[in-house]
Amino acid sequence: MKPLSRFLALTLFLILTLTACVSATPAVTPTMTETRIDLPTATPAPTVGATPTPAQISTTDGLGRVVMLAAPAQRIISLAPSNTEILFALGAAGQVIARDSFSDFPPEVTTVPDIGSTWETLNLEQLVALQPDLVLAAGIQSPEQVKAMEDAGLTVFLVPNPVVLEDLYANLEAVGRLIGREAEATALIESLKARVAAVDAKIATINQKPTVFYELDASQDPAKPWTAGPGSFHDALIARAGGMNIAAKLDSAWAQMSLEQIVAADPDIILLGDAKWGTTPESVAQRPGWGSLRAVKEGRVIPFDDDTISRPGPRLVDALENLARILHPEIFK
Repeated sequence: MKPLSRFLALTLFLILTLTACVSATPAVTPTMTETRIDLPTATPAPTVGATPTPAQISTTDGLGRVVMLAAPAQRIISLAPSNTEILFALGAAGQVIARDSFSDFPPEVTTVPDIGSTWETLNLEQLVALQPDLVLAAGIQSPEQVKAMEDAGLTVFLVPNPVVLEDLYANLEAVGRLIGREAEATALIESLKARVAAVDAKIATINQKPTVFYELDASQDPAKPWTAGPGSFHDALIARAGGMNIAAKLDSAWAQMSLEQIVAADPDIILLGDAKWGTTPESVAQRPGWGSLRAVKEGRVIPFDDDTISRPGPRLVDALENLARILHPEIFK
């Protein structure tokens, strides 16, 4: 099995509750890509801990649970790359005592003890032995896993899955409150908002929007690669960066798109989200039938760092800026 197909296992695992299941789910192995899932909200949320007092920190997590701490957390375990990136962006590197093995940004996270992959199974004994005062979970953890950790005596906050950038800001604020980094969170949020506003202002001046095909994985069938459709951050950020995603009219956020559909749309730009796994513009040009595409002929097949857009952390704004520069180099020098 080619390593490229590793993207799909975790993505497909996560989207089972996002949209109707896509057909022909491939048998693949996991990667570090995160994506959004819809978390249950219909059942009244249980409360974790006692009724808060003014001295306690209280905030609601992605499962609707009220999570409370007597004081800001100083021993934190991160179970997802997005959470790790949030913690480091808030200046809390010294408070992180363990992280999942897929957390690889910023580079200094490698100095934090690795507790292995956490998207499928959790080693509860290991987590308890580390004696954290806060475990940060994410959408890649199930409600059942959260309950198991809670039953083991751990305080768990599941960071909500953002749908829009404004949700990201709320996550930064909530995590900042839990770890005693409220001032840092406020500064980071204002910085991110300013950067987004700068992109928005320039995009407001454009007259034309290039069409874009975003490739997630073509390792199993180059004639039918996986892409990001409506409801994905990829689609939302391409639109905000002044582009038109040719997969925007597909039936789900993650789906395969046939070469015939791609040729019919003939995108101006092809972005390779699977570049991390070895896909190159040259290899795309060598695929049967792809040489006729305008983006291939005109040299606009461009590698893209999918981690910045698939992990719902502060680097979503990096992704927006990079997309804007690629789609509109004439106004983003």
